Order: sequence, then structure tokens, then C-alpha cells
Amino acid sequence: MRLLKWALTLFSFAACFLSLQRLFIPKHAQESYEGALIGEYYGEAKDHDVIIIGDCEVYSNISPVALWEGYGIASFVRGSPQQLIWQSYYLLEETFRHEKPVAVVFNVMSMQYGKPRDEAYNRLTLDGMRLSDIKLRSAYRSMTKGENLLSYVFPLLRYHDRWSSLKTEDFQYFFSGPKVSINGFMINCGVKPIDIAEAPAGMKLPDYAFSAESYEYLDKIRTLCERNGAGLLLVKAPVLYPVWHDQWDSQIDEYAKKHGIVYVNYLKLLNETGIDFTKDTFNAGNHLNVYGAKKLTEHLGKVLASEFNLTDRRNEPETAARWAKKSKAYADIIAAQEAEFKLTGKIKTILVR
Repeated sequence: MRLLKWALTLFSFAACFLSLQRLFIPKHAQESYEGALIGEYYGEAKDHDVIIIGDCEVYSNISPVALWEGYGIASFVRGSPQQLIWQSYYLLEETFRHEKPVAVVFNVMSMQYGKPRDEAYNRLTLDGMRLSDIKLRSAYRSMTKGENLLSYVFPLLRYHDRWSSLKTEDFQYFFSGPKVSINGFMINCGVKPIDIAEAPAGMKLPDYAFSAESYEYLDKIRTLCERNGAGLLLVKAPVLYPVWHDQWDSQIDEYAKKHGIVYVNYLKLLNETGIDFTKDTFNAGNHLNVYGAKKLTEHLGKVLASEFNLTDRRNEPETAARWAKKSKAYADIIAAQEAEFKLTGKIKTILVR
């Protein structure tokens, strides 16, 4: 009887703790929408041909719906803000536990960072991951001074003081978070142009060499793909800022040639892709808008189809039906955003209905 009483007490405490934790964790339904991206993967069918990893240069610039509509390639973007290279590696390791994609696309911008940087960005990536040994290894590698690994196991330890600032969204999305993307791609139809001639040149650096830590995890990504039978494609998204230095580009080009990997720097293919920064960016060259993303993705689809022998899956009834729903949601958001932007010059519609 005493044992049963202790068991019930322990169960009640655990239920209360987990309920409070779920309530207090930020839901990212009204701000910092990107914090919801990583968690969206778990609810998806795990039959993707291509997994795309990296920072904002993937989730803003590569559209899985455009890949599907143009090439019949099923893909998912596992991107997050300022995703560090080891975070990309651990997300990919976790992904291979769920499925076996034919190819992996990695955006190389994060090669510039070899050390942990910022807890707020860590949280936007790590809080969305399901608890596992992989998440803990990623969190341990990412922690900055003053962070506690236990707070990544039990986020309530980090967010307990949100009790005084809870919002309607915290209750609305208690059981499941908001959906902010279509397969990891965040749609933005805004237009804020920039003249390439006026783009910032970037500060000169005392040392352009990538760190040993960055190369270590690039090697890990490459060998992880090899062990799982997946091809690896390195890309640099065509955005003007932050600046991608020529010295960085030459290092990636050399690495790719050494290991027999395809590397595509889309900054050098603006004419071929047709990307026009007077029309195809929503924030003056820092990210592409949906129109620029479509142009980039059309070219990327050609590369993927030819380099990795990907087949067109649009004749698979069940898969095609699932993607038809995604295409419909994609078109609906674009229509809503275009109407909003034409009327107000702003984008309000973010959440996917």
C-alpha cells in the first residue's frame, strides 16, 4: 500500500512537472517563428529523397514544394537560425535514424564558426529536437558559458520564469506547436530590393582559414552520409549578406575536389538562375523571397536529379496525394501574403493552416 502511494505521488509530480514544462516552453506562434521549424520534422512521413541542412540560407531559400512540382523529388529542410555545423551534423545523425535519404544538401555558411556562440540561437535549434542521446551531444557541444545541460533535458529549468508572461498561444498550442513552414521552408512574398553594386563588401578578416573544429564536423557529415549510402552536395546560397569571402569559397572548392564532392556556389550563378535582387529578396539581399527561392530551387533540382540519379515520384499515387495537399497550402499562403503585401507593404500570414 505504501509503495502504491509513493508511485501515485511520483506519477502526480511527474505529470505536473511535464505539464508545466509544456506550457512554459515558448511556442513561436507570434514571434521568433523560426523556433518552431526543427520540431515540425517529426510529424512528417519519413520517405524523403533529399534532406537539406543548414542555417537560414536553407529554410528561406530552398523550397521543397518547388522541388516536388518541378522534379518529383520529396525533400525536407532541417534548417534553423544560425545553425552551427555540429548542430547540422547531429540533426543529420538523428534524421538517419528515421529514414535513409538518397542525398543530403549542406549549406556551407556555418563553416565560419568553430565555437559556440549564443544561447538564444542554440534554443531555436535544440529545444525543437526530441530528447535523445543525439540531442544531448549536440547541446553539450553547443553550450555557452553559464548554460546547464540539464536545462536541455528539462527546459522548465530554463523557462520557469515565463509564468508571468504567458500568452494565449501558450495554451492554444499546448498539445502541438504551430506550423510555420511547408517541409521546413518559410514562405515570404515580400520585396525589399537592393542594387548589387551597393551591397556591403564585408570586413577584412585577420585570418580566413576555417577552424579545425569546422573541418572536423564537415568530415563527420561527409562520412555519415557515406555510411548511410547518401550522396552529399555542398552549396552556398545566393545571398549578399553576410558576405561569403572568396578565401572561404576557395577552401570549400578545394575540399570538395579532394573528396569527390559536388560544390555549387550560387553566388556565381546569378545569371544562370535568373535571380534578380531588385525583385527576389525580401530584406535587401540577406534572404531570398519565395520568387527567388523558386528560381534557386529549379536549378538545384537539376543538379540533384543529374548527380544523384533521383527519380520523379509524381506517379506514386499516395505520395502525390500527400504533396498535392502541401502544394495547396503553399499556394494559399502565397496568395494571402501577396494580397497583404500589395495592400499594406507588410507580411502577416506566416502560420500554415
